[in-house]
Amino acid sequence: MPASPVLSLRGIAKRFDTKLVLDGIDLDVHAGEIVGYVGPNGSGKSTTIKLLLGILPAFEGEIRVCGFDPRKDALEIKKRVGYVPENAILYESLTVAEFLIFVGRVHGLDDATIERRAKACLDTFEIGERAASRIAELSKGMRQKVLLTSALLHAPEVLVFDEPLSGLDVHSQLVVKEVLRRLAQSGRAVLFSSHVMDVVERLCTRIAILSGGRIVAQGTFEELASAGPGGSLEGIFTNVTGSGDYEQRAESLVAAIES
Repeated sequence: MPASPVLSLRGIAKRFDTKLVLDGIDLDVHAGEIVGYVGPNGSGKSTTIKLLLGILPAFEGEIRVCGFDPRKDALEIKKRVGYVPENAILYESLTVAEFLIFVGRVHGLDDATIERRAKACLDTFEIGERAASRIAELSKGMRQKVLLTSALLHAPEVLVFDEPLSGLDVHSQLVVKEVLRRLAQSGRAVLFSSHVMDVVERLCTRIAILSGGRIVAQGTFEELASAGPGGSLEGIFTNVTGSGDYEQRAESLVAAIES
Protein backbone atom coordinates (compact mmCIF):
# COMPACT_ATOMS: atom_id res chain seq x y z
CA MET A 1 0.00 0.00 0.00
CA PRO A 2 1.23 3.54 -0.71
CA ALA A 3 2.22 5.59 2.30
CA SER A 4 -0.37 7.99 3.66
CA PRO A 5 0.00 11.56 2.42
CA VAL A 6 1.74 14.01 4.72
CA LEU A 7 -0.72 16.72 3.65
CA SER A 8 -4.28 15.71 2.84
CA LEU A 9 -7.27 17.87 1.93
CA ARG A 10 -10.68 16.34 1.25
CA GLY A 11 -13.76 18.25 0.11
CA ILE A 12 -12.48 21.57 1.45
CA ALA A 13 -14.89 24.48 1.20
CA LYS A 14 -14.40 27.92 2.70
CA ARG A 15 -16.70 30.93 2.75
CA PHE A 16 -16.13 34.52 3.73
CA ASP A 17 -19.63 35.71 4.60
CA THR A 18 -21.65 34.56 1.56
CA LYS A 19 -18.69 34.35 -0.85
CA LEU A 20 -17.47 30.81 -1.59
CA VAL A 21 -13.68 31.05 -2.06
CA LEU A 22 -12.82 27.33 -1.97
CA ASP A 23 -15.17 24.73 -3.38
CA GLY A 24 -14.42 21.03 -2.98
CA ILE A 25 -10.61 21.02 -2.85
CA ASP A 26 -9.01 17.55 -2.86
CA LEU A 27 -5.22 17.50 -2.68
CA ASP A 28 -2.50 15.20 -1.34
CA VAL A 29 1.20 15.82 -0.83
CA HIS A 30 3.36 12.79 -0.02
CA ALA A 31 6.81 12.63 1.52
CA GLY A 32 9.43 13.24 -1.15
CA GLU A 33 7.11 15.30 -3.36
CA ILE A 34 7.24 18.93 -4.41
CA VAL A 35 3.68 19.80 -5.38
CA GLY A 36 3.13 23.04 -7.25
CA TYR A 37 -0.04 24.90 -6.28
CA VAL A 38 -0.81 27.57 -8.86
CA GLY A 39 -3.71 29.77 -9.86
CA PRO A 40 -4.72 33.32 -10.76
CA ASN A 41 -4.83 36.07 -8.15
CA GLY A 42 -7.81 35.53 -5.87
CA SER A 43 -8.23 31.87 -6.78
CA GLY A 44 -7.83 30.65 -3.19
CA LYS A 45 -4.16 29.62 -2.93
CA SER A 46 -3.32 31.68 0.15
CA THR A 47 -6.63 30.75 1.78
CA THR A 48 -5.79 27.06 1.35
CA ILE A 49 -2.42 27.57 3.00
CA LYS A 50 -3.98 29.44 5.94
CA LEU A 51 -6.40 26.56 6.45
CA LEU A 52 -3.56 24.02 6.44
CA LEU A 53 -1.73 25.96 9.15
CA GLY A 54 -4.78 26.56 11.34
CA ILE A 55 -4.66 30.32 10.78
CA LEU A 56 -8.26 30.16 9.49
CA PRO A 57 -9.95 27.49 11.64
CA ALA A 58 -13.48 27.45 10.17
CA PHE A 59 -14.00 25.38 7.01
CA GLU A 60 -15.92 22.42 5.61
CA GLY A 61 -14.18 19.14 4.81
CA GLU A 62 -11.17 17.38 6.29
CA ILE A 63 -7.53 18.44 6.47
CA ARG A 64 -4.66 16.44 7.93
CA VAL A 65 -1.07 17.62 8.26
CA CYS A 66 1.23 14.88 9.59
CA GLY A 67 -1.96 13.26 10.87
CA PHE A 68 -3.13 16.35 12.76
CA ASP A 69 -6.34 18.33 12.27
CA PRO A 70 -5.62 22.09 12.07
CA ARG A 71 -8.92 22.86 13.81
CA LYS A 72 -7.78 20.95 16.89
CA ASP A 73 -3.99 20.67 16.70
CA ALA A 74 -2.72 23.86 15.04
CA LEU A 75 0.24 24.06 17.44
CA GLU A 76 1.36 20.51 16.62
CA ILE A 77 1.19 21.37 12.92
CA LYS A 78 3.24 24.55 13.36
CA LYS A 79 5.95 22.48 15.06
CA ARG A 80 6.24 20.32 11.95
CA VAL A 81 5.85 22.88 9.16
CA GLY A 82 8.33 25.37 7.75
CA TYR A 83 6.28 28.23 6.32
CA VAL A 84 7.35 31.04 4.01
CA PRO A 85 4.42 33.41 3.45
CA GLU A 86 4.18 35.64 0.39
CA ASN A 87 4.19 38.81 2.49
CA ALA A 88 6.02 38.33 5.77
CA ILE A 89 6.51 40.88 8.52
CA LEU A 90 9.90 40.54 10.19
CA TYR A 91 11.08 42.15 13.43
CA GLU A 92 13.09 44.95 11.86
CA SER A 93 14.61 46.18 15.12
CA LEU A 94 16.36 42.84 15.67
CA THR A 95 19.58 41.70 14.08
CA VAL A 96 19.48 38.65 11.84
CA ALA A 97 21.10 36.55 14.57
CA GLU A 98 18.70 37.82 17.26
CA PHE A 99 15.69 37.06 15.08
CA LEU A 100 16.85 33.52 14.32
CA ILE A 101 17.63 32.85 18.00
CA PHE A 102 14.09 34.01 18.81
CA VAL A 103 12.56 31.72 16.17
CA GLY A 104 14.71 28.77 17.21
CA ARG A 105 13.81 29.14 20.89
CA VAL A 106 10.11 29.29 20.01
CA HIS A 107 10.63 25.86 18.42
CA GLY A 108 12.40 24.60 21.53
CA LEU A 109 15.90 24.42 20.06
CA ASP A 110 18.98 24.94 22.21
CA ASP A 111 21.24 27.86 21.33
CA ALA A 112 24.06 25.67 20.02
CA THR A 113 21.73 23.98 17.53
CA ILE A 114 20.28 27.34 16.50
CA GLU A 115 23.74 28.79 15.91
CA ARG A 116 24.91 25.77 13.91
CA ARG A 117 21.84 25.54 11.69
CA ALA A 118 21.53 29.29 11.21
CA LYS A 119 25.17 29.57 10.17
CA ALA A 120 24.77 26.73 7.66
CA CYS A 121 21.68 28.34 6.12
CA LEU A 122 23.03 31.89 6.06
CA ASP A 123 26.33 30.75 4.56
CA THR A 124 24.50 28.70 1.91
CA PHE A 125 22.37 31.73 1.05
CA GLU A 126 25.52 33.90 1.07
CA ILE A 127 24.52 36.35 3.80
CA GLY A 128 26.51 34.91 6.69
CA GLU A 129 28.41 38.18 7.01
CA ARG A 130 25.13 40.01 7.71
CA ALA A 131 24.24 38.06 10.87
CA ALA A 132 24.95 41.11 13.03
CA SER A 133 23.01 43.49 10.76
CA ARG A 134 19.59 44.76 11.72
CA ILE A 135 16.84 43.40 9.53
CA ALA A 136 15.75 46.96 8.76
CA GLU A 137 19.07 47.47 6.95
CA LEU A 138 18.65 44.50 4.60
CA SER A 139 17.51 44.47 0.99
CA LYS A 140 14.34 42.62 -0.03
CA GLY A 141 16.38 39.67 -1.29
CA MET A 142 18.38 39.44 1.93
CA ARG A 143 15.20 39.57 4.01
CA GLN A 144 13.83 36.71 1.93
CA LYS A 145 16.93 34.66 2.72
CA VAL A 146 16.45 35.33 6.44
CA LEU A 147 12.83 34.23 6.11
CA LEU A 148 13.86 31.03 4.33
CA THR A 149 16.42 30.34 7.06
CA SER A 150 13.78 30.81 9.76
CA ALA A 151 11.51 28.31 7.99
CA LEU A 152 14.23 25.65 7.84
CA LEU A 153 15.74 26.18 11.29
CA HIS A 154 13.67 23.55 13.13
CA ALA A 155 14.21 20.85 10.44
CA PRO A 156 10.49 20.65 9.58
CA GLU A 157 8.82 17.58 8.07
CA VAL A 158 6.72 19.76 5.76
CA LEU A 159 7.56 22.90 3.81
CA VAL A 160 4.80 25.28 2.73
CA PHE A 161 6.34 27.96 0.56
CA ASP A 162 4.32 30.82 -0.98
CA GLU A 163 6.39 32.71 -3.59
CA PRO A 164 9.69 31.75 -1.87
CA LEU A 165 11.87 33.10 -4.71
CA SER A 166 10.47 36.63 -4.47
CA GLY A 167 13.24 39.24 -4.51
CA LEU A 168 16.04 36.73 -5.09
CA ASP A 169 18.62 37.10 -7.85
CA VAL A 170 19.11 34.31 -10.39
CA HIS A 171 21.99 32.65 -8.51
CA SER A 172 20.09 32.68 -5.21
CA GLN A 173 17.02 31.21 -6.92
CA LEU A 174 19.14 28.34 -8.22
CA VAL A 175 20.46 27.68 -4.70
CA VAL A 176 16.98 27.69 -3.15
CA LYS A 177 15.55 25.39 -5.82
CA GLU A 178 18.40 22.91 -5.31
CA VAL A 179 17.89 23.03 -1.53
CA LEU A 180 14.20 22.23 -2.05
CA ARG A 181 15.02 19.31 -4.34
CA ARG A 182 17.42 17.85 -1.80
CA LEU A 183 14.99 18.34 1.08
CA ALA A 184 12.32 16.50 -0.90
CA GLN A 185 14.81 13.72 -1.67
CA SER A 186 15.45 13.41 2.06
CA GLY A 187 11.73 12.74 2.65
CA ARG A 188 10.19 16.15 3.22
CA ALA A 189 6.84 17.05 1.70
CA VAL A 190 6.81 20.40 -0.09
CA LEU A 191 3.83 22.53 -1.14
CA PHE A 192 5.16 25.19 -3.51
CA SER A 193 2.90 28.08 -4.52
CA SER A 194 4.13 30.46 -7.21
CA HIS A 195 3.07 32.55 -10.20
CA VAL A 196 6.33 31.73 -12.02
CA MET A 197 5.17 28.92 -14.27
CA ASP A 198 8.54 27.88 -15.69
CA VAL A 199 9.91 27.38 -12.17
CA VAL A 200 6.91 25.26 -11.18
CA GLU A 201 7.19 23.25 -14.40
CA ARG A 202 10.87 22.42 -13.82
CA LEU A 203 10.86 22.02 -10.03
CA CYS A 204 7.64 20.29 -9.07
CA THR A 205 6.90 16.58 -9.26
CA ARG A 206 3.15 17.24 -9.46
CA ILE A 207 1.09 20.34 -10.13
CA ALA A 208 -2.42 21.40 -9.08
CA ILE A 209 -4.02 24.32 -10.93
CA LEU A 210 -6.64 26.29 -9.01
CA SER A 211 -9.26 28.53 -10.62
CA GLY A 212 -12.39 30.00 -9.09
CA GLY A 213 -11.85 28.11 -5.85
CA ARG A 214 -11.64 24.70 -7.56
CA ILE A 215 -8.76 22.51 -8.72
CA VAL A 216 -9.34 22.41 -12.48
CA ALA A 217 -6.31 20.28 -13.40
CA GLN A 218 -3.89 18.11 -11.42
CA GLY A 219 -1.05 15.73 -12.23
CA THR A 220 2.56 15.62 -13.35
CA PHE A 221 3.56 18.12 -16.01
CA GLU A 222 3.66 15.30 -18.54
CA GLU A 223 0.12 14.25 -17.62
CA LEU A 224 -1.16 17.81 -17.87
CA ALA A 225 0.60 18.34 -21.20
CA SER A 226 -0.85 15.14 -22.69
CA ALA A 227 -4.41 16.06 -21.64
CA GLY A 228 -4.73 19.03 -23.99
CA PRO A 229 -3.02 21.86 -25.88
CA GLY A 230 -0.58 24.25 -24.30
CA GLY A 231 2.93 22.83 -24.60
CA SER A 232 4.33 24.68 -21.59
CA LEU A 233 2.80 24.96 -18.12
CA GLU A 234 2.08 28.61 -18.92
CA GLY A 235 0.08 27.52 -21.96
CA ILE A 236 -1.74 24.79 -20.04
CA PHE A 237 -2.51 27.26 -17.24
CA THR A 238 -3.90 29.76 -19.73
CA ASN A 239 -6.16 27.13 -21.29
CA VAL A 240 -7.60 25.60 -18.12
CA THR A 241 -8.13 28.89 -16.24
CA GLY A 242 -9.80 30.68 -19.16
CA SER A 243 -7.20 33.45 -19.27
CA GLY A 244 -6.30 33.01 -22.94
CA ASP A 245 -7.48 36.47 -23.94
CA TYR A 246 -4.26 38.14 -22.75
CA GLU A 247 -3.18 39.14 -26.27
CA GLN A 248 -6.47 40.92 -26.94
CA ARG A 249 -6.35 42.63 -23.54
CA ALA A 250 -2.78 43.80 -24.13
CA GLU A 251 -3.71 45.09 -27.59
CA SER A 252 -6.67 47.00 -26.14
CA LEU A 253 -4.49 48.59 -23.46
CA VAL A 254 -1.83 49.72 -25.94
CA ALA A 255 -4.53 51.14 -28.20
CA ALA A 256 -6.05 53.01 -25.26
CA ILE A 257 -2.82 54.68 -24.14
CA GLU A 258 -1.88 55.61 -27.70
CA SER A 259 -5.24 57.14 -28.56
